[in-house]
Amino acid sequence: MTALTSLTGLCPPPAVVRPSPDWLRVEAALGKGLPQDYKELVTAYGPGRFSGFITLYQPHAPSEWTDLTGPMPARLRGQIEEVRQAARHPWRLPHSPEDLLAMGVTDNGDYLFWVTQPADTPDEWTVAVNEALGAPWFTYNGSLTEFLVSVLSGTTSVPMFPEDLLDHAPAFTPSALTSSAPAADARMPVSTRAIRDWANANGYDLPERGRVPIEITEAWKRANSR
Repeated sequence: MTALTSLTGLCPPPAVVRPSPDWLRVEAALGKGLPQDYKELVTAYGPGRFSGFITLYQPHAPSEWTDLTGPMPARLRGQIEEVRQAARHPWRLPHSPEDLLAMGVTDNGDYLFWVTQPADTPDEWTVAVNEALGAPWFTYNGSLTEFLVSVLSGTTSVPMFPEDLLDHAPAFTPSALTSSAPAADARMPVSTRAIRDWANANGYDLPERGRVPIEITEAWKRANSR
């Protein structure tokens, strides 16, 4: 059984999916090949969110914030070392920024990267996750599809992901069908560290880990939009 078969059994894809990208053009634009499992994943699911939390970058997405072929992957790669150096106690990076290619984001502002080594063998790339470009980092020694299966089945626990992520059965919500909030691929991810610091300074009882309640996120946005 392939990882994609396991994922579609665990988390059924939508009945109608947007046309598959021209992968040759996508890879030419990126200047590198992409893992076959990612291509099959995008073809099967299209844009949207897994368990209302994980959004994968898509080629030529309508928003630059989740566009695999847009400025975000390079921008994040450049910011990783800046964030580390700006910390009061800089930590050691588990991977060279040059080897990281951003390909996903969570609603809490955690970023998902491919560790692009060996550079010419994308099917051997592994997955790295971190919180808003800071510490800690989590590395999964497998493909992106295997990572999703492992996380959504509860086999793998990512320390920075909320404990209640699996309180409901895994599901995939296509972007076009997301109505309760702006589509994930139309929003700039927000640093949960900034929200947590603001919340604690303003009398909210917010634990260090877990999903940030939407009411606190909205309160932070209102306070910082003036």
